[in-house]
Amino acid sequence: MVVIRLARGGSKKRPFYNIVAAPQRNRRDGRFLERVGFYNPVATGGEEPLRVAFDRVDHWVQHGAQMSPTVARLVKDAKTKLAAAPAAPAAAA
Repeated sequence: MVVIRLARGGSKKRPFYNIVAAPQRNRRDGRFLERVGFYNPVATGGEEPLRVAFDRVDHWVQHGAQMSPTVARLVKDAKTKLAAAPAAPAAAA
C-alpha cells in the first residue's frame, strides 16, 4: 500500500519535512515514489512554511494511497488557508 507521509530532513534542532508518497514498507526517510510538497515547522520571516501539490495528493488518494494523520491535518489546513485567501487584485494597466 502507498502512504503519503512526512520524510524528515534538515539538521539537528532544525527539522524540515518533505511530504512524500512512498510504499508503506519503506523506511521513513528512505525511497519514495514522488515528493508532493514540504513542511518547514521553524519557518521565519519570508520563508514559506508549507507547500502542497493538491493535484498530486488527489491523484495518489484516488489510486488508493492513505494519508498519515499529520499529513491529513496539514493538507486540510492548507486547503482552508487557500480558500480563505483573498483573490489577488488585477494588475492596473
